[in-house]
Amino acid sequence: MLKSFKYAFSGIGDLARTENNFRFHLLVVVLVILSSVTLRINRKEWIIVVFLIGFVLTAEAFNTATEKICDFIHPELHPHIGKIKDLAAGGVLIAVITAVVIGLIIFVPKLIAFL
Repeated sequence: MLKSFKYAFSGIGDLARTENNFRFHLLVVVLVILSSVTLRINRKEWIIVVFLIGFVLTAEAFNTATEKICDFIHPELHPHIGKIKDLAAGGVLIAVITAVVIGLIIFVPKLIAFL
């Protein structure tokens, strides 16, 4: 079981080292956490924020895994492989849009009150 955790952490490390989109998401995570602390979100809001962070990062990890599998199976450009990659990227976009909309619902009233 410990080896499973080792492999999982290795995968997360690979994502952070090699994937620009994942690093961008991590930067956004830092900004969201700093904003959450500054605006003193409540416990329920923290639960939602943490869930959404995991949701987006998981979507990005699955997208990257899908791209790697596709590139391994068919390294040349192929319309079917391109469509598969587009679908996986679309999944990340859905996750990000969901997180942004819910983030706005949580943070905009607090920003207005803060100002």
